[in-house]
This record gives sequence, structure tokens and C-alpha cells, in this order.
Amino acid sequence: MAAASEDHPPSDALLPRLVLLAGPTAVGKSAVALRLAERFDGEIISVDSMQVYRGMDIGTAKPSPADRGGVPHHLIDVVEVTEPFDAAQFVCLAREAVAEIQSRRRVPILCGGTGLYFKTLLEGLGPAPPADAVLRAALAATPLPDLLRELAERDPATYQRIDRQNPRRVIRAVEVIRLSGRPFSALRADWQLSPHPSPSSPLHYGFARSAADLHRRIEARVDAMFRAGWVAETEQLMQRGLAQNETAMQALGYRQIVEHLRGERSLPETIERVKARTRQFAKRQMTWFRRQLQLSWINLEPQSSLEDVAKSIARW
Repeated sequence: MAAASEDHPPSDALLPRLVLLAGPTAVGKSAVALRLAERFDGEIISVDSMQVYRGMDIGTAKPSPADRGGVPHHLIDVVEVTEPFDAAQFVCLAREAVAEIQSRRRVPILCGGTGLYFKTLLEGLGPAPPADAVLRAALAATPLPDLLRELAERDPATYQRIDRQNPRRVIRAVEVIRLSGRPFSALRADWQLSPHPSPSSPLHYGFARSAADLHRRIEARVDAMFRAGWVAETEQLMQRGLAQNETAMQALGYRQIVEHLRGERSLPETIERVKARTRQFAKRQMTWFRRQLQLSWINLEPQSSLEDVAKSIARW
């Protein structure tokens, strides 16, 4: 791709059809996306399974009103915290957003950290049985250690890979095994090319930082979130039914704050636990992205100028 000048946006002939920016939480991808959108006259599509929920603002690091006013954002505040939302719904809405943005001769910039949503949009999912309400209720009433034991016996590959502290994912894995008679890992391996492939010539980038740098950024972000009123936000969401939505309750940090509000641990202990869980989550994200998506990786340093990163992507 030929480069546009520093002072003039690229012509239509030089605009990419679609840009994909992925990476772990707190790596800086959203800031790059904003700068890139300004250079490409683009619009951002959030690829975040929790930013779809209205009211979950601080804990999901939603873009500020000022940022959303300057650059159009999509797939944010889509459903209430009591409503379900999954990858299939995301793909439907994301494809609509991509088509709409391109119809205005603007550039869609997919940006986020939910790897499954990226992969489902780009490649589709292998066939998996739909949820069974009766079986799911029975599994939800089963102690987590018992479910993990069954998973280890029937699907060791998934047992080694899955987040064993996430009951929702463990329940779904066991549910699929019981309904299909096949290991969950076998079904997940059946990725198929989507019958509606993503637009041609997308630019796929992943952002990474050293562990020490990313951990510092995570700790600073978590501290800022609590100062901004994350506990009060969670209290309000509880009044709106947050605890009844198993998916929304898996959002990083919210469950720990709910436990704090129930008196299970002090606020300082809660903050440290959220930091630890966020570091663990970021590590899992990096592992997933490196294994599952073909990305051109950009390593960011503490002194990296995100404006310069955006300019480099524009030149490429």
C-alpha cells in the first residue's frame, strides 16, 4: 500500500477495506485505533464481549464520551445487563456495521480483546449444539470440582486450556460434550470458512508489551478505575439485575467487587485481587491470539508514541 502524506488523508484508492487491531487488555490498542480512525476517516467497531452491556462503563474501559463524539463507535451499549449476548449476535451486528461504514466510504476498524469474536467473524464457528436449558440448570447446580473432574476425563485438551475458575465456560464445555458425545476441543477444532467472509484485504495487527510494562499499565488502569467509581457503578448494576446474568457477571473485576459488596473481603484486598486476575487474563489473551489468529505483531515499549504507531500502520 502506498503511503499518504503526513498532512493529507489517503485517497479512496489507498484506503484499506478493513483494519483489525487486537491485543491484551491495557496494551494501548484503543488509543492507536482512535488515532488511526482520525487518519483514515474511519469508524471503530468494538470487539469486546462486555462493552456491549449498558452501564458497564468503568470496568470495561469504554471509550469516553469525548472519544465517541470525535470518532463514531459501534457495538457499544447494545444490550441491558439482564440480556444475553453471544458471538453469533456479535457477528450479525458487526457485519452490519462493516457494511454500513463502507457504504459511507469510510474505514471499519475492528478493535478489541475478545478473541472468539474476532475468529467467529473472520472464519465462522464449527457446528455446536445449542444450549439445553434443563441440562444447563443441572450443570449449574453441580459443584465446579465435579464438573472439572468430568471435563478432565472426557476432554483432557479442553481441561488443560480452559479457564477453570470460570464456571460459565466449564459448564458450556461439559454441556457440549454431553449433548454431542464429542469432546468440546474437537468441535472447536472444526472452524469453517464463513459463508459470508470478511471484506477483502484486511490489515490484521496484534499489539504486545513486555510483561513488566503491561503489568505496570494494568495496575495503573485498575487503580484509576476504582478512583473513578467502579464500586458505585457495580452497586447500580446490581440493582439493575447484573447478578442474574451469568455472562455479564464474568466481566473482569465485577464479580470481585460484588464479593466485596457482600462483605467477603476488604476493598484493598479486592483491588489486589482484580489486578492479579487482570494480569492472568492478559496472559491468556496473548496466548490465544498468538495461537488462533494470523496477526502482524507490533511490540510497544514504555516510551512508544502511539501516534507514531498509528502513522506507521497508515504508511504500511
